[in-house]
Amino acid sequence: MLSKALNKALNKQVQLEFESSNVYLAMASWAEQEGYEGIANFMYLHSDEERMHMLKIFKYINERGGEAEVPALGKVEHKYKSVVDMFTNVLKHEVHVSSEINNLVDSCLKEKDYATHNMLQWYVAEQMEEERLARTLLDKLKLIGNDKSGIYMFDRDLNSGGGEGGEKG
Repeated sequence: MLSKALNKALNKQVQLEFESSNVYLAMASWAEQEGYEGIANFMYLHSDEERMHMLKIFKYINERGGEAEVPALGKVEHKYKSVVDMFTNVLKHEVHVSSEINNLVDSCLKEKDYATHNMLQWYVAEQMEEERLARTLLDKLKLIGNDKSGIYMFDRDLNSGGGEGGEKG
């Protein structure tokens, strides 16, 4: 059985994962409008992945006798100055999510809830992968600079799976 405090903390993480899905959905829309088909497809996939992350925690809460809450929709940023600006925001967001996962793990250990701690280990590993991927893509973009042909190839590579990482659901 989940404690009230962990139930609340896990619902907060459900909200964050839901927001993450929406952040990536907004990024996909921006990229699509700007003509970046590969980046848009990459972001659509990541939006779906984040929704699956949300559902995994949502179902876990209910399985442990807690009460999962459906998060409210909030407006997210949907305009970016450039592809670099957008991927800078991706990295910043993933670092924030990692920090929140770490806080959850800490809470589990303090409460000696080892089942929840065990479940969250998957998220710890997933966040390491998400941060690595975001850093790698941002590093590539920094190497490309303002070279339009480089951005074109980056977009094409993402469309062919060149930037894929993490799990698919």
